[in-house]
Amino acid sequence: MADIKHLNKALFLTEDELRRGIELMFFAYRDFTGEADALLEGYGLGRAHHRAIYFIGRHPDMTVSDLLDILNITKQSLSRVLSHLISEGYVAQKAGETDKRQRLLRLTEKGRTLEKQVTDLQATRFARAYKECGLEAVDGFQRVLQHLLNDKTVP
Repeated sequence: MADIKHLNKALFLTEDELRRGIELMFFAYRDFTGEADALLEGYGLGRAHHRAIYFIGRHPDMTVSDLLDILNITKQSLSRVLSHLISEGYVAQKAGETDKRQRLLRLTEKGRTLEKQVTDLQATRFARAYKECGLEAVDGFQRVLQHLLNDKTVP
């Protein structure tokens, strides 16, 4: 385990306070994803499908390679997810303009509709929490999340 005694002095946090943060992260993630999972289940989709749909929607015409980098999953896992999303009409792909080997991904109308439904659920949860806590807390929360990431270049 990390030497949290040193951190405690610097941060004025006890081990119990650090553990409480860990627990809150677990429970927040459970509830944040729970509503989306229930909605997606009705379409025969899961969390991996949701992540793909979300990022393809945020970055139309992204390459499969870029999506692999963002999701940090194996090609085989992404292939299963993308094949399903394409066959069900949520995602369309086309060859790249300059490199025909590239596969560019874009949501179809059906995909955009589903992405909006799921994102609206999650955005409502965030908006409610942000409103309750105030701008300073929002900034602090986003800074904490940024520092939890392994890759500090994620926007």
